[in-house]
Amino acid sequence: MTSLRILVVGAGATGGYFGGRLAQAGRNVTFLVRPGRAEQLRREGLQIVSEHGNATLNPQIVSAPELSTTYDLVLLSVKAYGLEAAMSDFAPAVSPTTLIVPMLNGIRHIDLLTGRFGWAAVLGGVCVVSATLDPAGRVMQLAGMQELTYGPLDPTAPPTGLPLVDAALSGAGFEAKRTDAILPAMWQKWIMLSSVGAMNSLMRGTVGEIVAAPGGVEFADALLAETSAVASAAGYPLRDAGREYIRHLMTTPGSTFTTSMYRDLLDGRPVEVDAIVGDLVERGRQLGVPTPLMGLALTNLSVHQARASAAG
Repeated sequence: MTSLRILVVGAGATGGYFGGRLAQAGRNVTFLVRPGRAEQLRREGLQIVSEHGNATLNPQIVSAPELSTTYDLVLLSVKAYGLEAAMSDFAPAVSPTTLIVPMLNGIRHIDLLTGRFGWAAVLGGVCVVSATLDPAGRVMQLAGMQELTYGPLDPTAPPTGLPLVDAALSGAGFEAKRTDAILPAMWQKWIMLSSVGAMNSLMRGTVGEIVAAPGGVEFADALLAETSAVASAAGYPLRDAGREYIRHLMTTPGSTFTTSMYRDLLDGRPVEVDAIVGDLVERGRQLGVPTPLMGLALTNLSVHQARASAAG
């Protein structure tokens, strides 16, 4: 066990799952949460329902006004549209030696984080977990995967504190691995999320429902062609194995797979349209890569986003 002080920013489905497993494994974890979630956690505990084992924890909790000490590691788990506010909230926790591992979707949060805290403080991160909060605030794991991959943005100059991060994250009840190729891994997840998210959102269905419809497989292939072309033009081409993995997710008959963005859409919540879809369309425009289908998804989701924002 390591004495590394860990601050988990957000105790939703993702932060609650990985932070909860770390706390369950005896790590020194504190959750930075909003007042409503703090009250719920104090009343009910942090509850995880999972095929890997259920847990009810009494976590250490802090709110932004109470944050008065620094931490060694910050695990950042917020939606992209909440990043600016979150950075202001956890800024007092960042010392010159603090490392930040973002578990966000897309790529552009890296520019925001490094611009605020510097390149030396920020690692890249990719988490793979399918989970949601139920109405009672329990973390419900929907499928078995539970992986957190992280690594230096510049592998030629890794932070000196990386071995401590390795020790903190390993052996904590989920798969944690460090890589020197974190940016390609982040791009691959982004291409998957944007492709499947656009597919779900435009067609209003699961993968299985869409590919069973006339033209469904061809539609999936066209979306993947657009998104992977942007990645290639940006210098992060998908490897054959990565492309096949994403295509399998998008074309498996009978699959009930959907993205969290689509689930948020169905529930009437705000969606990460700018980070997952809009940023990819904009990068395609800058690189001269046409993305007509992704552009349609951007328009579609932006209409929803405006409605969700107006509804409060």
